[in-house]
Amino acid sequence: MKKIVLASGNAGKLREFAQILAEFNFEVTPQSQFNVPDVEETGLSFVENALIKARNAAQHTGLPAMSDDSGIEVDALKGAPGIYSARFAGVGASDEQNNQLLLEKLTGIPTAKRTARYHCVIVYMRHANDPMPMIFQGSWEGIILEQPRGENGFGYDPYFYVPTHKCSSAELASEVKNQLSHRGIALRALQAALSTKT
Repeated sequence: MKKIVLASGNAGKLREFAQILAEFNFEVTPQSQFNVPDVEETGLSFVENALIKARNAAQHTGLPAMSDDSGIEVDALKGAPGIYSARFAGVGASDEQNNQLLLEKLTGIPTAKRTARYHCVIVYMRHANDPMPMIFQGSWEGIILEQPRGENGFGYDPYFYVPTHKCSSAELASEVKNQLSHRGIALRALQAALSTKT
């Protein structure tokens, strides 16, 4: 199996990446196994932040690295929380705290105007000085619920209603979510690109 370092300590992301890429003979290893220090996400877009994280992981490990920067964009909040999704309620905030702040900011906004989408950008770098990193993007449309539904997933999933399946993201089986999600779309694009190079 080909080893790729994932520039993330998020257990939910690691699980999704490993599940999707295992069938294509890629072994995803978290950067924590190499004691890679976290790097500050100073970018102003998902693409910039993903590049910063992938380059940092490749520099410290000498291995190909992959990073994802993702988040949720809510139309009624002019695109917030966006790149700040994981730290919407402050650095170190829990999923619950982030979700509560999101609900507070959407108080009084009718369902029809609670449209949102998940975005995911994945960057793959062959090495730290890769002059042409591969960049893949996926988006997933939905609506923000007023009450949580489901036990699966992480982040904003219990509040992210998927109109095509008439349930929340957290109510979907992981195989179904991997087919539909922003991350699944971006990962399949990554896999397709990598498979042509091997």
